[in-house]
Amino acid sequence: GKGSPQCLQKLPSSNNKFTYNCDGHTFNYLVENGFTYCVVAVESVGRQIPMAFLERVKEDFNKRYGGGKATTAQPKSLNKEFGSKLKEHMQYCVDHPEEISKLAKVKAQVTEVKGVMMENIEKVLDRGEKIELLVDKTENLRSQAQDFRTQGTKMRRKMWFENMKIKLIVLGIIIALILIIILSVCNGFKCT
Repeated sequence: GKGSPQCLQKLPSSNNKFTYNCDGHTFNYLVENGFTYCVVAVESVGRQIPMAFLERVKEDFNKRYGGGKATTAQPKSLNKEFGSKLKEHMQYCVDHPEEISKLAKVKAQVTEVKGVMMENIEKVLDRGEKIELLVDKTENLRSQAQDFRTQGTKMRRKMWFENMKIKLIVLGIIIALILIIILSVCNGFKCT
């Protein structure tokens, strides 16, 4: 229809999946590695089967024409060869909706598990950073404790010398006083 080219102009060029609803139809797009895969379906079919079809087409297309073969092909030159494959993929998707539904559920579960794993990895990395910080802080504390011990030893020595100096000064004063008393009592060194 005429809606498809208009929708194509709105598509972002990044890898993604899109569905646009228009006039009772869904325009389903899968954009990957510069290629846009598109299928139009009746709205009542939903989104799962058209997207599964596009995934199958993309995988088959990449197997057959990957490595640059598709980019060098002339317009419409792959129609005869790949057109029948499109019909096969479409028929498979129509004939096996329960399998596609199971596959979609499994993919959703895998995506959910991936998300949980990524979250857990982030938590572990955060924890790792916190542990590194704790290790750094522990090293700092150990270093500070060593510095404190060294400072304490220096201070103890200094205080011991100060204390000893005061004791020696007091002892010197006492000896001087005793000498003065003896000298004054004995009139010099002439004690009898």
